[in-house]
Amino acid sequence: MGKHPSYIFFIVLLFLLSDALISCQDDVFPKPKSFLYLEYPIAEYHRFRNNCPYSFAISKESKIQFEPGCKAEVVYPKLRATVFITYRHVHNNLKQILSEADKLTTKHTVKADAIIPHPFDDKEHKVYGVLFEVQGQSASNIQFHVTDSSKHVLTAALYFDVRPNYDSIYPAVDYIKNDMMKMMETLEWKN
Repeated sequence: MGKHPSYIFFIVLLFLLSDALISCQDDVFPKPKSFLYLEYPIAEYHRFRNNCPYSFAISKESKIQFEPGCKAEVVYPKLRATVFITYRHVHNNLKQILSEADKLTTKHTVKADAIIPHPFDDKEHKVYGVLFEVQGQSASNIQFHVTDSSKHVLTAALYFDVRPNYDSIYPAVDYIKNDMMKMMETLEWKN
């Protein structure tokens, strides 16, 4: 007994349709990891005016607020970050003041993966110091201290208004690190 011609036609049609449906699908490839892309404005700087014995250039993306004793806060509202500035006048206690500044950095070694020092030396303007890059889950990822080695010491520490997650805040840390380096490079002491 032979198969009915409409039955064979139906089988062939079903085979061609299933082949067409299967061959039209794209190959499945794993998606590459995505990364958060944050775009920061090109830094522009201006020098602030005050009655304190120091001055430096700050980013136009920040605002500076002064407190008694010439302490200051350089606030980055969009990044939810603040650089806390402390000024100390030297009274034959330079070694003690610099030791205290170093302790501020070394207390972060518990959470830090690495602490990278960036020495700074500007003989023309008598600005000597070091910027510390604290990598890892530290509360403060960038700090510096500078002095003229006789009368003035300035310390700075960066803090965010969010729980520290170094991988997430790294782009902002790197952006502000450049601003803090600019602070050191443009620092001028007033006598």
